[in-house]
Amino acid sequence: MEQENLVRWVEQIAKEFSQPLKNVKAVGDLLAEGATIPFISRYRKEMTGSMDEVMIANIRDRIEQLRELDKRREAVISSIEKQGKLTPDLMSSIVTAETLAELEDIYLPYKPKRKTRASAAKEKGLEPLAQRLFDQEKFDLEEFSKSFIDTEKGVATLEEALDGARDIIAEWVSENPDTRKNVREIFWTEGLVESRVLKGKETEGQKFKDYFEWSEPISKTPSHRLLAMRRGEKEGILALDIYPPEELAISSMERQYVKSENAATEQVKLAIKDSYKRLLRPSLETEVRMESKMKADEEAIKVFASNLKELLLAAPLGQKNVLALDPGFRTGCKVVCLDRQGKLLHHDVIYPHEPQRETAKSAALIKMLCEKYDIEAIAIGNGTAGRETEAFAKAIGLNNKIIIVMVNESGASVYSASEVARDEFPDKDVTVRGAVSIGRRLTDPLAELVKIDPKSIGVGQYQHDVEQTKLKQGLDDVVMSCVNSVGVEVNTASKELLSYVSGLSSSLAKNIVEYRNQNGPFKSRESLMKVSRLGEKVFEQAAGFLRIREAENPLDASAVHPESYPIVQQMASDLGCSVKDLMSSGELRKQLDLKKYVTEKVGLPTLTDILTELEKPGRDPRQVFEIFSFTDGVNSIADLKIGMSLPGIVTNVTNFGAFVDIGVHQDGLVHISHLSDKFIKDPKEVVTVQQKVKVTVVEVDVPRKRIGLSMKSNPFADQPQPSAGTSPSRGKKDKPKEKEKEKEVSMEEKLAMLVSKFKK
Repeated sequence: MEQENLVRWVEQIAKEFSQPLKNVKAVGDLLAEGATIPFISRYRKEMTGSMDEVMIANIRDRIEQLRELDKRREAVISSIEKQGKLTPDLMSSIVTAETLAELEDIYLPYKPKRKTRASAAKEKGLEPLAQRLFDQEKFDLEEFSKSFIDTEKGVATLEEALDGARDIIAEWVSENPDTRKNVREIFWTEGLVESRVLKGKETEGQKFKDYFEWSEPISKTPSHRLLAMRRGEKEGILALDIYPPEELAISSMERQYVKSENAATEQVKLAIKDSYKRLLRPSLETEVRMESKMKADEEAIKVFASNLKELLLAAPLGQKNVLALDPGFRTGCKVVCLDRQGKLLHHDVIYPHEPQRETAKSAALIKMLCEKYDIEAIAIGNGTAGRETEAFAKAIGLNNKIIIVMVNESGASVYSASEVARDEFPDKDVTVRGAVSIGRRLTDPLAELVKIDPKSIGVGQYQHDVEQTKLKQGLDDVVMSCVNSVGVEVNTASKELLSYVSGLSSSLAKNIVEYRNQNGPFKSRESLMKVSRLGEKVFEQAAGFLRIREAENPLDASAVHPESYPIVQQMASDLGCSVKDLMSSGELRKQLDLKKYVTEKVGLPTLTDILTELEKPGRDPRQVFEIFSFTDGVNSIADLKIGMSLPGIVTNVTNFGAFVDIGVHQDGLVHISHLSDKFIKDPKEVVTVQQKVKVTVVEVDVPRKRIGLSMKSNPFADQPQPSAGTSPSRGKKDKPKEKEKEKEVSMEEKLAMLVSKFKK
């Protein structure tokens, strides 16, 4: 049954995504067999038409959506069938329903429900009256209605009879699929998001001040704003509504149902109005709230995933002997020394700052440690006392060959208290573990950051408000993609890093590490098959992403998959050289005619990848590390002056701008209107996380720790700035366009600073 459904889903997805059916089918089949997205994207290009990871993930997610839709479809059919009401036409409608909303609209009249006003009226025998009114033919309404007065049934007056009849009509109207579809469309096209502060919450809810009286179209509400308002509602500060103008919805319904103008029609109009206010509006508002939240979640997760990818793929310093400092004032600076493999060699504490101020003693210790452990780089956490510690380190007079680098320490405290850190350093306290994490982040950010829950790394936007299962899926996809794009040295990788390799689970990663510890380094990829529970299928998925740099076969250190080794060996044989010669000689590779090696299973995409890999085997796709320094003497927000030009590092990119670390312990905001001289819709057009930028200080609010920055060439030019795109509130006095934009920019900046506060 699942296979039959998969065929149908694949056909639908191919049309939706405008992709060749055979390629989508191949992706569906590979996923069903347990293949991972990185494996499919990298090693099955002929089957998928060289689809990238994003498209493969979209197909995977859509298959899951259609699977859930079909499960619900089966449940609906079963329920109606048990009621004995399943007709051929109804079955056809259910089978052809393309969305969950459409399916639920069809099911609504048959859905078991508690007693309603309409069901009570039907029990009183008022359904014939309701039908007569609904037909809107000309008749003596009063006389006909009186015939339904029956005190024994609970209908004592004419008005009670008409009330009950209207209740029945109201339910008919609210459960009509076409009506729901039309009004739902009005909710999305004309609906407004309106928030207001709850009485008595003005002082407590200052962080939501911009939403104390706010209104804008739901179709134009950006994800971060909707999530902010929902958070305000959740915290009991704001009341939030989403609905269109009432008269618009009701007039649409009347056009569908009003057939004439008579006394019966007036009763139908009253029933329509009641149907909308009492039944349809609450139902559809709940639906729109849920769907708009889902869309906001998707956008927030997309932003988070994009930022996380840039952070994970930050340039590594590489294998160096590192001294790491976790800064602090009163409690001192934790010092650790790590070898080129990241192994902890020594740990200590120094007190170079107030109140102890043991500057000379601390400097002497650092000098001694640098000499003893042949230190090549010093990593300093960018938290409290970070800039002061950097100044101290630079003033010691160390060897000029030793580089000093500030490292983003977001999440280091989370790692230090984690089970992963306890397993790695069971006899060390959290301060030592945190310092080790800072040092390792410098040499290989990816290898260290995979040990931390991505939500703790500090590059998200309302990550605690979005649907957590989808967030985890999205972030896991990013981490797996990054790990496999870089490749993993199997003989040095931690089990946490190995667990993200295509095909490997946490338990298999643990087995690899245990085998390595017991038997020594792996000599070849093939020897991985000796690991417990690592069978042929897992080997197929994982082998191409695992590197063994000192292996006898040089291909084991490359991204060439073992299944393609015979092809490379044939290439070398045809040229009368060894595989090693082929990898080292560009002249030899130029002699290859790739078309000669095309087979039914291996095409030019794979052969091109192989040739590229032979040129630079096992190359790291990450950028080359560049030393970065903040401006000396600018260590706190009090040191900032309007107009200052400063270097900075982008720490977070949101829909409304970018946060930049300028070395003052408080990120500044470059609003979207100040990211570029030209108008942009998406901050990711011009900045990414970890990007080094030059910014100008345009606003400083010391009491509120608020810093406004600009990346414009002339940030103080007196010209109107393009807005990020909201509409004026309905019912409020219209304002000049420039004033409206100024208000939006101000609101966004305030909101952004709150996000920064929460992140810190």
